[in-house]
Amino acid sequence: MLKKKLKILMASAEIAPFAKVGGLADVVGSLPPALKKLGCDIRLVMPLYGSIDREKYGLKKIGSGIEIYFGSGIAKINLWQAKLPGTSVIAYFIEHAAYFAAKEIYAKKNNAERFLFFSLACLYILPTVKFKPDVIHCHDFHTALIPNLLKVSSYEYFKNIKTLFTIHNLNYQGKTEIEVLSTGNLTKDSLKSLTQDARDGDINFMVQGVLNSGLINTVSPTYAKEITTSFYGASLDNIIKKRKNDLCGILNGIDVKIFNPQKDKFIKQKYSVGSLNKKTLNKLFLQKQFGLPENKGIAVIGIVSRLAWQKGFELITEEIVKNLDCQFAVLGTGQPKYEKQLRQITKKYPDKFSAQIKFDIKLAQQVYAGSDMFLMPSRFEPCGLGQMIAMRYGAVPVVRAVGGLADTVSDFGFRISDPASRCGASFGFKISDLQNATGFVFKKFDLDSLYQALERALFVYYEKPKDWRQLRINGMKKDFSWGNSAKEYLKLYKKLI
Repeated sequence: MLKKKLKILMASAEIAPFAKVGGLADVVGSLPPALKKLGCDIRLVMPLYGSIDREKYGLKKIGSGIEIYFGSGIAKINLWQAKLPGTSVIAYFIEHAAYFAAKEIYAKKNNAERFLFFSLACLYILPTVKFKPDVIHCHDFHTALIPNLLKVSSYEYFKNIKTLFTIHNLNYQGKTEIEVLSTGNLTKDSLKSLTQDARDGDINFMVQGVLNSGLINTVSPTYAKEITTSFYGASLDNIIKKRKNDLCGILNGIDVKIFNPQKDKFIKQKYSVGSLNKKTLNKLFLQKQFGLPENKGIAVIGIVSRLAWQKGFELITEEIVKNLDCQFAVLGTGQPKYEKQLRQITKKYPDKFSAQIKFDIKLAQQVYAGSDMFLMPSRFEPCGLGQMIAMRYGAVPVVRAVGGLADTVSDFGFRISDPASRCGASFGFKISDLQNATGFVFKKFDLDSLYQALERALFVYYEKPKDWRQLRINGMKKDFSWGNSAKEYLKLYKKLI
């Protein structure tokens, strides 16, 4: 426990379960309760979107007509409050119809302007709620200019507030016109970093967050190293390098209460490490749900993902599906070209491949519970939650060695000829790998590397069932709870003050 109760305000564009698009919401919805247990006075703040169910989450209005001076005028906001479901963590919601009345979290345009206004409002509400944080924890580009706003402010209430900036995905940077700065009462001459940034005709919110925050972290140790390179740095590697001494990686966790095969209300049959044989019932149910032949003997590879360039769907080809002795159950939505690609494979190989193009939380849980393997061939992956959830459910991950995937999955490597195997693979074993191995990892982003990794996994599945069971057990016993990550964030907070 802390001798002094640290006061933390966590600002984010999305927080689960109130409003979610991706993993950012899961992090900001799961980390605070773990910090609360460590003695922090942790509070959250986000916009009040039209999609947020005020009645369901018990929102109460605690402030009306709060004036925000911005640009060339005055805006009035309302402030609402609720508790993160199942916890005592307070969450504030900023209501402003012009920017946040729509149901969508991210608009088709002016997102930088909307979230700069939100960042400004985050500071304006502090005196109203009588809460002066020691640290404002900013997440991704949406809140990246809060450090700038604090630096230029002469308001005594904001004095000595420190900032931590967490990069969840460097590729989403918030580039915008210089004129948008006026929404936050800023100009290109307000700070040296803005002046330099404006030289190329725009402002990059991510750049400002990196340059002006007290400390910076990413959501896995490997990703923190990767973004200092030109290959993974999304054209900001030189900016990141300027702050490399203030940069670290803290691995995300998962909510082990939600992702728990012993208590999951969405799956067909509950099970545990001690009753892994019951997982077969979930497999048969999954095959039925996806219209695949019900066969407990064949390997099922699950995928739950956004269908995006980042996720490596170019490698999911007809050749892979045709030549491997397994089934694929794919769930997700995203870019039209990937949706079309997956539908075409489903149509051509209906007994081996089934893609359901939709977002379905219940079905996602059933994929984790019913799959034998879980595939993530990502081009880059800042952290990734799917591989951790999969291990929790005894689905063995097959992943590319990038970002958080490299940090969380330990490869079961082998390479000795065994021509008698069912899958025709030329592999053998290093028995010493089995003690700590949790999955199968490949390095190069190409079809051959993925194919070989899947061959290795299928070889173990069909030819070495005892080893396969051990891999499952190893994964299910891994501790990916938020407690460990919260302790690392606490160290950063204490370092700041």
